[in-house]
Amino acid sequence: MADWTIATLGRAIARREVSPLEVTRECLERIARLDAKIRSFITVDAEGALATARELEAELAAGLSRGPLHGVPLAYKDLCHILGLPSSCGTATREYFSAEHECTAVSRLREAGTVTLGKLNMTELALGPFGDNAHHGDVQNPWCPGHVAGGSSSGSAAAVAAGFALGALGSDTGGSIRLPAACCGVVGLKPTYGRVSRAGVMPLSWSLDHLGPLTRTVADAALLLGIIAGHDPRDATSSRRGVPYYERLLDTPVEGLRVGLPENYFFDGLAAEMDAGVRAAARVLEGLGAEIVSLRLPDPRPVVDVSNVIARAESAAVHARIARERPHELQPAVRARLEIGFHITAHDYLQALRLRSRYTRAFVAEVFAETDALLAPVIPEPAPALDAVKAGTVEEVVARMGRFSRLTRPFNGLGLPALSVPCGFSPGGRPLALQVVGRPFDEATVLRLGHAYERATDWVARRPPLL
Repeated sequence: MADWTIATLGRAIARREVSPLEVTRECLERIARLDAKIRSFITVDAEGALATARELEAELAAGLSRGPLHGVPLAYKDLCHILGLPSSCGTATREYFSAEHECTAVSRLREAGTVTLGKLNMTELALGPFGDNAHHGDVQNPWCPGHVAGGSSSGSAAAVAAGFALGALGSDTGGSIRLPAACCGVVGLKPTYGRVSRAGVMPLSWSLDHLGPLTRTVADAALLLGIIAGHDPRDATSSRRGVPYYERLLDTPVEGLRVGLPENYFFDGLAAEMDAGVRAAARVLEGLGAEIVSLRLPDPRPVVDVSNVIARAESAAVHARIARERPHELQPAVRARLEIGFHITAHDYLQALRLRSRYTRAFVAEVFAETDALLAPVIPEPAPALDAVKAGTVEEVVARMGRFSRLTRPFNGLGLPALSVPCGFSPGGRPLALQVVGRPFDEATVLRLGHAYERATDWVARRPPLL
C-alpha cells in the first residue's frame, strides 16, 4: 500500500494484477497493526469492507467494471452518515448524528466501486484545528508522533499518510481539510462552496461548510472530485454548474498562467522554513512558465471576522442541544467555542451574511482581474507538538486555534477553491505545504498548478518513517 496511488491501483485492479480482496485485506492488516499508534479510525468496518471487496471481485470476474475506482479502498470522516455505521462526530456519543439518506458523496463513491474501510477520527464536532480528541484519542502525525495531525479532518489526513486508505473525505469550515493535509504531508482540496453536496453530512456552519478529498496526489484528488462534484437535489446549496473532466485537464501546461504571491497578511509571522518552502515552490512554478506576480490583496481580516460571527452563530444553533443539556460531555475548548454563538444577535448574524457577500464580490473582482490563482502558505509553522497546543487556559487554547487556522479561514468565507500540496520538510522532518487558490468553480486551474508543481518535485515520493 505504500507504493500505490488511487490511479495506479485502479489500473492494476483493472489489469487483474491485484484483486480488490487482496488490497482490502492488506489495508485492514495495516490498520490492525499500526493504527493503535496513529488513532486515525473511530470505526473499522472489516466485515463490511471484505464483503464489498468480494462483490467487486465477482463483478470483475464476470467482466463488469465500474470504472477507475473499482476496488479502491477509502475511508470517511466520522461526520458522514453511512448506512449501517455510527457517526459520533468525534463526541462521546456513539451515534450522535444520523440522516434520512446516506451522505451523497459517499454514495457516489460507493457506486463508482470503492470499498468503505470505516469512519475516521476527528476533532470533537469539527471544532478545532489540531486533531486532539479526549474521547477517541489524539490523532498522531504519522511523520512525527507527538505532533498535531491537524484538524478537524485529522483522521482523514493521517489515514492517507499512513497508508491505511488511499483516499478519504473530510470537511472544511475554516481549514479542516487543508490544515491536516498540510500537517500530514498529503494533498487536500476544499472545492468551491456548492461544488460538492453536503447532504448526509453533519453541519457545523451551513454557510461555510465544504466537503472534499484528501489523497496522496493531486491527480487522485482530481479523480475523486470528478465523482463527488455536481448538483444534488438533497442539498439546495449545491451548484448546477457542469462538472469538468478534471483529470483530462491536469496536464495542460501552466505556461502563461498568472499566479499571485501576496505581499500582505499571508506571509506575516511565518516560521522561516515555511516561508522559504512556499517561496521556493513559487520559483518552481515560475520555471515551468507560470508568471509569478507580487500583489497586495484586499485585507482578509474583515472577511475572517464576519465568517467567525457566522460560524459561531450557526454552530451554536446546530449543536444547541448537547451544549445546553450535556455540556459536561464536551471538551472545554469545544464547549467554550459553542457558547460564544449563543450570545450573537440576529442583527449581527444577518449583517455578517450581508458583509460576507460584499467582501466576496470585491475580492474576486479585484484579485482575479490580475491573476489566475494565488499561492500562499497553509499553516504558519510545521506541525507543533500536541502537548504545547493543549497547554494553558481554555482562552489560551482557543486563541492558539485562531492563530493556527488564520491562513485558511479567509477562503472559507470567500467560498473559493483551495488546494493544499506538500512542498518540503522542516529540518526536523515535519511537512511543509503550499496553498493554491482559484476563482469560484475553477478547480481545474488550481489542480493544474498543484499537479505541475508535484510532478516537478519529489515530495510525493516520500513516506513517513513508520512506512
